[in-house]
Amino acid sequence: MARARSDSPPLFEIVEKPDFSFETKAMAEGLWPVAGMDEAGRGPLAGPVVAAAVVLDPANIPDGLDDSKRLSHLQREALFVRIIGSALGVSMASVSAEGIDGSNILKASLEAMRRAVAGLPVRPKLALADGRDVPPGLPCAGRALIKGDQRSQSIAAASIVAKVMRDRMMCGCGSHHQHYGFEVHMGYATVRHRTAIETHGPVARLHRVSFAPFRLEGAEVEEENFAGLE
Repeated sequence: MARARSDSPPLFEIVEKPDFSFETKAMAEGLWPVAGMDEAGRGPLAGPVVAAAVVLDPANIPDGLDDSKRLSHLQREALFVRIIGSALGVSMASVSAEGIDGSNILKASLEAMRRAVAGLPVRPKLALADGRDVPPGLPCAGRALIKGDQRSQSIAAASIVAKVMRDRMMCGCGSHHQHYGFEVHMGYATVRHRTAIETHGPVARLHRVSFAPFRLEGAEVEEENFAGLE
């Protein structure tokens, strides 16, 4: 007889923390090195989608690795330095707003992850991807893990690297396009950002004009000088 489900709420929330179990199992199967890959920037209205691939050193895994969204800015920055200094391999890649507009955000995200894995200084035998999809064209076997950045330390490390790099890129855009405040909202559809778009229009090659707000409003794209941002 099936046990009835309790209507009582749990006394405390169980928060999963990423570990190295997926990587350890892969090693036992002869699949080493193992890379974790993740992206940052699928939702914003502006800027690139940035991906990272990381091969951690099993003997020197930084403490505190977690989904980048569950970490503060200062925690991410500190872990970024530790990941770069301890990992066996780190690679980053991006697809621009124009590239996103030319395909779609899912394809662009997967392509950025593929490029990141292909750019690793060590050739992985397995790449673990956050989400439901394995990027096509990987130079190795691939596996998708739903909520992988909360389950695999390699994917968590990649999520941190991708997030930190994209935030830094958007801060650079903010210093060049001061009306938009990119350094504050990183291109997400905040009230401040949408107001700036209404006032000044979208910026060519930086705003994703295929996204709904622009397609619905039919906004004209403001041409800008992008010297120094290539």
